[in-house]
Amino acid sequence: MPIPDLLCHTPTRRLDARRTSQALTFAFAQGISDSTWESLLEKATLPESTFRADCFATELFVAELVASCATIEIDGSQRLMCAKWLERLLSQPPSERATIVLRQGVLAELLASESARGELEQLYERLRRLRDLFGVTPGRSTDVLRRRLEILGAIRDVITSMATAFEGSTSALARVRAFAVEVQESDGYRALVELLAYDDHLATVDVQVRVGADGRVRGLSLARVRENTASRFARTPLGRWLARFMLLFRGYKFDAEELIAGAIEQVFEGLEAELAALFQLAGDLELYLAALRLRARAERAGLAMCIPELGETRTLSRLFNPLLLPHEKRVVPCELALPRPDLMVLVTGPNSGGKTRLLQAIGLAQLLAQCGFLVPAESATVRPVDSLFVSFGQAPAADASEGRLGTELLRVRALFETLSVGGMVLVDELCSGTNPSEGEELFRHVVDLLAELEPQAFLSTHFLTLAADIERAPPNERMAFLQVELDPAGVPTYGFVPGVAKTSLAHRTAARLGVTRDDLAALVQRAVRAAQRAP
Repeated sequence: MPIPDLLCHTPTRRLDARRTSQALTFAFAQGISDSTWESLLEKATLPESTFRADCFATELFVAELVASCATIEIDGSQRLMCAKWLERLLSQPPSERATIVLRQGVLAELLASESARGELEQLYERLRRLRDLFGVTPGRSTDVLRRRLEILGAIRDVITSMATAFEGSTSALARVRAFAVEVQESDGYRALVELLAYDDHLATVDVQVRVGADGRVRGLSLARVRENTASRFARTPLGRWLARFMLLFRGYKFDAEELIAGAIEQVFEGLEAELAALFQLAGDLELYLAALRLRARAERAGLAMCIPELGETRTLSRLFNPLLLPHEKRVVPCELALPRPDLMVLVTGPNSGGKTRLLQAIGLAQLLAQCGFLVPAESATVRPVDSLFVSFGQAPAADASEGRLGTELLRVRALFETLSVGGMVLVDELCSGTNPSEGEELFRHVVDLLAELEPQAFLSTHFLTLAADIERAPPNERMAFLQVELDPAGVPTYGFVPGVAKTSLAHRTAARLGVTRDDLAALVQRAVRAAQRAP
């Protein structure tokens, strides 16, 4: 049977078979919590990846990015998608290019067709309602048979909608329709349909009504009852009597509902493999729904997201940092066009000029592109890499065994331990944890040795004199330089232009934050006056 896998080039069953079967059995019997389904997704296998999440996920705030696009409206209420699952998906980009291209194909079809987007959302809503029926819901009817029949009815409805969805699709979305059509031809599904039809049409009753001259009903009688004998689950009165007699003869006690209960269990067991595929599909859909949600949020801010081209250059037009979107801040896009992808770029400029945000945007664009996701740019060409190292320089933890310098040195060592040849590295304020002369020396060592790994590197620094020296006499032909763009008044525009900044504009930052000499002197005088007034 086809597998409706929307994440892998080679269709794969990625949920653990034993744990999924156990979850389905318990859920059908008495209901289980949503956390069980989320746990299955969180532990599902993913395509092979060479990326290590611990080298970038925290610094790029992948969890925060997911939180900004992990909700969907169902039946008028906001529902959360599985955040941990989405974090895994966006932290483990597949190594196989064919899988990236497959995901891009699905996104391209969804962006081009409003009807396809609608069908995707409707399918996800149906799958979530099915999951709700498997759950434990306070106030739901305690009629066990009725609840199980509702679940079977929801399964039928999901398969029916899938079999007519994505007509004419040329992307992996066609797998959804092919799977449903194949299921409809199976004996297990036919048994499901017959059982539901039998439950809905046990018999036809002809009724005779006697009405008086005043129009009121004077009497009602049953003229004839015709049982639905066409169903495989139908039994004649003699057959039902014999079945009960045999069970009693064997010592079993039962009520009249146990015969239909047995049929329900048999039908459900015949559909377990198909149900596992449906729950896997629900997880797959969340990747695309998250992409569409993030794109909608960007559009509300006047920004565009695109499907990148996987090439040998790096060009990002109107690149922006998607982490800024939830905070409703003014997001200023910038242009990034590099003549070759293996450059080592030194980024300089004033504090609060956008250097860190630029590095985050570049890292997220790379990561999302290789996940087959939309990237935060109007158009983009990205060269895939097989490793990503990001460090934005955190202060030492309270229980750290090293001070700031030791922490900085460990950061440098981790960079070289992790980065592979041709990988991407993004480091903010490299070697800033020690005195300037020693920091500059260490910085030169890092730049010289990194060049041998031919990375795609972006390093921000406030060592402006050193950066200017490197610009005048570059150690290799792969050096490039970007600086924060300033307007005529010397205020950062949050754009970037070639070159090395001449100043960090520390005085402007001090004035903005109230840390000039005059500001501090005023605070000192206030403290002195307060002390003098004290009794």
